[in-house]
Amino acid sequence: MKYFKKLIGERIYLSPLNIEDAEKYVEWFCDFKTADGIAKSGKMMTIEAEKEWLENSIKNNDMNFAIINLEKDELIGTCGFNKINYQDREGTIGILIGEEKYRSNGYGTEALRLILDYGFNYLNLNNIMLTVKSFNERAINCYKKVGFTEFGRRRESYYLNGKYYDDVYMDILFKEFKGNYIKNKNI
Repeated sequence: MKYFKKLIGERIYLSPLNIEDAEKYVEWFCDFKTADGIAKSGKMMTIEAEKEWLENSIKNNDMNFAIINLEKDELIGTCGFNKINYQDREGTIGILIGEEKYRSNGYGTEALRLILDYGFNYLNLNNIMLTVKSFNERAINCYKKVGFTEFGRRRESYYLNGKYYDDVYMDILFKEFKGNYIKNKNI
């Protein structure tokens, strides 16, 4: 696979998406350990559907990235902006560390810091938010670590395996973001 170093961090870089990775994404979405955490367990995913999504994202110039291990040049996840409103300077992000061996090792934190740095300092956003399921404590702790704060909940809005869970809404403002994480900045 060919990846491009758009945003370089300490151990990872963010690259534009690659259609050839569709099969890997489907593999992740079919694994309950992965799919449960991002609320995709009840959905069927096919390679054709994933290729179509990737093609549309690339064609629309969406701000979605592959997360690549810098040392091994290996795809480990994906992150990006689901929505951007440039007029109001707000965006919504999502992230997935698909390769299990890379979870709980700081790679998600690093990817979030890179995309937040990009969103605030290159896309001129002021407010970046996300939604996470209340059972996903690992993700919630990661989001808090980079500066997100909870601003609301939609109660019992997600059903999984016999129980209801809340949607947790979190955001971070430009003035709350601390750090300079993109290593390949020119200025």
